[in-house]
Amino acid sequence: MFRRLLFIVFLVVLAVVLVLNPNFKTISAGIAILLFGMIMLEEGFRVFTKGPLQNLLKKATNKLYKSISVGALVTALLQSSSLVSVITISFISAGLISLTGGLGLIFGANIGSTATAWLVAGFGLKIKISALAMPMLVFGIIFSIQKNEVFKGIGNVLAGLGFFFLGIYFMKEGFEVFSKYIDLTQYAVSGYLGVLLYTAIGIIITVLLQSSAASLVLVLTALAAGQITYENALAITIGANIGTTVTAILGAISSNVSGKRLAGAHLIFNIVTGIIALIFIFPLASLVNYLAEIFGIKYSDYTLKLALFHTIFNILGVILMIPFIKSIETLLLRIFKEKIKGTDEPKYLNEAVLKFPGTVISSLINETKHLYKNAIFEIVAHALNIHREDIISDKKIKSIVKKSTTDMQIDVEELYYKKVKSIYGEIIRYASTAQNTLHLNKKQNSTITNIKIANRKMVEIIKEVRELNKNVTKSLNLDNKYLLKEYDGFRKKVIKVLRIIYLFRTEDKTLKYAEKLIELKKQAKENIKQNNKSIDRLIRKNLITSEMASSLFNDYANVNEMIKKLIEVAELLYNEKHSIFENNGNEAQKKSA
Repeated sequence: MFRRLLFIVFLVVLAVVLVLNPNFKTISAGIAILLFGMIMLEEGFRVFTKGPLQNLLKKATNKLYKSISVGALVTALLQSSSLVSVITISFISAGLISLTGGLGLIFGANIGSTATAWLVAGFGLKIKISALAMPMLVFGIIFSIQKNEVFKGIGNVLAGLGFFFLGIYFMKEGFEVFSKYIDLTQYAVSGYLGVLLYTAIGIIITVLLQSSAASLVLVLTALAAGQITYENALAITIGANIGTTVTAILGAISSNVSGKRLAGAHLIFNIVTGIIALIFIFPLASLVNYLAEIFGIKYSDYTLKLALFHTIFNILGVILMIPFIKSIETLLLRIFKEKIKGTDEPKYLNEAVLKFPGTVISSLINETKHLYKNAIFEIVAHALNIHREDIISDKKIKSIVKKSTTDMQIDVEELYYKKVKSIYGEIIRYASTAQNTLHLNKKQNSTITNIKIANRKMVEIIKEVRELNKNVTKSLNLDNKYLLKEYDGFRKKVIKVLRIIYLFRTEDKTLKYAEKLIELKKQAKENIKQNNKSIDRLIRKNLITSEMASSLFNDYANVNEMIKKLIEVAELLYNEKHSIFENNGNEAQKKSA
């Protein structure tokens, strides 16, 4: 609501200013073109954020110095700290990186964002930038309308840079025209009063533009045109850094807890850095003058000196915050607590993971594993009136079945609706959304299809064990030792499979248990095609009724089908090298067709 109101006020003020002072329209057009260029740049770079870049960011978070360095480098190259933030939030949400690693990337992104000032001050304001912008726009638009995703990405990057530089040109021209009518330096305020006043102006400008980079470009072009004093420009730069946290906070209001924690870290970093820069603004300005002389920057080149100032106080902020990063993490975890989710809510799925193929696939696999090892394992075990603790123990299966004669009185249908259906629906929704909205390669698409198949098999297992549960319970209550023996045999088979699956996913020697599962699956497939000779014998000797025989034949097929599916799901989810995903690609596509 606040964001919408702020936007409406901004539009009204802008309209009034343009009507009362037409000279301002060139500057406004420049800002609009620059912002549009930044949007296109970000969209273009999104194409190249898959694979290598995501792997780089993921691997760089095991050490703090790596995450800060990579965060700075990637942001400087992409010219988009917001894109790095989006990737970071997505990775944390999917559990691919820790909060500490994410904080390192965000802190590094603050350093990397200073590259914009150097680009504008050292390049954009020194040459006739419009001459360079036009060819970029021409080739950018040609590439962007191509169907090939890579060409489209290159086109958006080129067009984005073209609009970015064209925006700088219009802003520069606008301030030069504007200076003929009004000299804004007449409103300069010196001393700490001026520092506080212009810091507030920097915050307001950034909140309105929703971009600290755009605010910085505006200040640099105004400074180059002599429409603002160097001292006041320093204060606006500090304000822009603080103001960008408002954008992060507004964006995090509707995000998950990971987004809120990173927005909190961003707020803490920029506020602390801003306060330190405000307190020591004049000593820092003197340091800039000293370093400018060493680096060969002219004393009157205020735009390059402003870029140097921006870099110094951001690096200083990171250096000061590094010793407190663990404390910041603890504070953020305490303030933004993970919501305790019910048994019918997904644990790993949230909107943030849908930004990139890698994060959504990782989250879908984790959610499916969680559903399989908790809900499915529990429901199947309890449907057979067996405790899970007994299955994962080293007790003999025969003795487990012999002692498990108490009806657990579970309702499989109720457990399905309580623990499975909602999560299953979310898994399918996220999987389908990823396949329809993300640019997936063949392997990624096949992986998601296999995840959907694994979940569908789990639902089928629930249906099969529901029927089995009714008859297993009856066999415990009916006074027929032959019927009981057959159902105990069914229970032994399923317990054996569940135990090996548990060992397959928890023990190191996975190959040993994988081979056992392959053999059990082979037996189950053969059994489905053959009649049970034991049941035939009981019928011939009139040891069971025709109704009992009918139930036994149905459950014999159900048990073997269920065993086959339990093993197939385990193979899909827990195979070490994910060869099942690759080998079953064709089968998955056939079944989903």
